[in-house]
Amino acid sequence: MTLSLTYECRPDSNFPLSKREVMFMAELLLKSLNIEGFDFDLKITDDSAIAEINQDFLGCVGPTNVLSFPFSETPDLATNKYLGEIVLSVDTLARETRLYAQAPEEHMIRLLAHALLHLAGYDHGPEMYALTDTAVESVAPIFRQRMVGWQ
Repeated sequence: MTLSLTYECRPDSNFPLSKREVMFMAELLLKSLNIEGFDFDLKITDDSAIAEINQDFLGCVGPTNVLSFPFSETPDLATNKYLGEIVLSVDTLARETRLYAQAPEEHMIRLLAHALLHLAGYDHGPEMYALTDTAVESVAPIFRQRMVGWQ
């Protein structure tokens, strides 16, 4: 797996994860979703930047939590190892963690799983939601255990 990870905002308490932790989370998610070994780009940004991307590319007004830009509309996972790009807003992540009473890392696991499934060709629906839930249930405990080891 090659993950190109870019922070396009100042690190702050809204996003308490290091690059090493994000890389580990991505590896766990790819394995859990059976797309291990695939490459993608992840940009961590703020509401202002994601709102601009949302408007420019999707015609939607305002910020959102995560956007996925698949490399192909019909991914051929057998021949192409690059999935596409994910953009995640730390501001929306922070708001939603308070709203849903979740730890930031658990909500990020959910958002990244959802976004990775979009990159792999899934659309919203029962199958995608079930795969997302399964990924969160399997990855979150492993990630929490590792985080304790890093402290």
